[in-house]
Amino acid sequence: MHDDVILFQALSDPTRLRLLMLLREMELAVGELAQVLGQSQPRISKHLKVLLDCGLIARRKEGNWVFLGLGAPALVEPLFALLDQWAEVHGSNPWFAADAARLSAINAERAAEAADYFKAHASEWDKLRALHVPVTDVNAAILRALGDHRPRRLVDIGTGTGTMLLLFADRAEQMIGIDRSPEMLRFGRAKLAEAGIVNAELRQGDMSGIDLPSGSADTVILHQVLHYARHPGAVIAEAARLLAADGCLLVVDIAPHEHEQLRRDHAHARLGFSDGEVLAHLRAAGLDGEVADHLTGGALTVTIWRATRPAARLRAVQ
Repeated sequence: MHDDVILFQALSDPTRLRLLMLLREMELAVGELAQVLGQSQPRISKHLKVLLDCGLIARRKEGNWVFLGLGAPALVEPLFALLDQWAEVHGSNPWFAADAARLSAINAERAAEAADYFKAHASEWDKLRALHVPVTDVNAAILRALGDHRPRRLVDIGTGTGTMLLLFADRAEQMIGIDRSPEMLRFGRAKLAEAGIVNAELRQGDMSGIDLPSGSADTVILHQVLHYARHPGAVIAEAARLLAADGCLLVVDIAPHEHEQLRRDHAHARLGFSDGEVLAHLRAAGLDGEVADHLTGGALTVTIWRATRPAARLRAVQ
């Protein structure tokens, strides 16, 4: 059967159109789609398989969760343009509006879960934050460290709940946050949705082996994550692999300290890094590194290292 026929057959069912409109807004799990549409998961799964088979949607596994999103833009964008034109002429579909309202309720539920989690752990977070330089000072220093570099495609490794994505939301064109914790990513999605940020995507992955092409980012950030790494050199090498020609890597972490409780209570694998150690890792990864800032004022000193790989050296490596 011709591909066009298969495509239009997939679109002939109103439930599948409703699914597409929901996934236009954001990635969703099967259970969430079933909740919005008020249908059983097996029935929704059958509709999703039809859409998957013709490429209109794609699936992504994250831990025990499977998320659905839109397929290739070249396939789905003309479809949405047609639906938008149809709505202008004939009015919007009431089902779409009702589904959007229920989706808003799901987003509110996610945000409430995140708030409950951080409220339950407030004392732990407050004790940890009390050791650091104020977040506003660190964020300002990160922006200064970039200098004239303007992020376009940004990858935040060990993104947690997306703090750096919030910082760069109005500066970068496209952002991807990577973290191995499904719980952190769930809370991060709630924060991004609440802030109305649409140019960011969160993915599950390990910081020492990221499922992204080499040279796919012009800005890479390792923000307060390296001290969790058993092999920090390997993490920096993986971050360097992602850098495009003349890209910029920022490493933000803690200077050496003796607060052993961070290892015991917060799973820190390393009690900070010296400038020489980080700069050596950057050199080994083929980058030109420098110390951009030392931020003092708390029990812990925060250091920002900045690194680039000149285009000539990237071509030599390739």
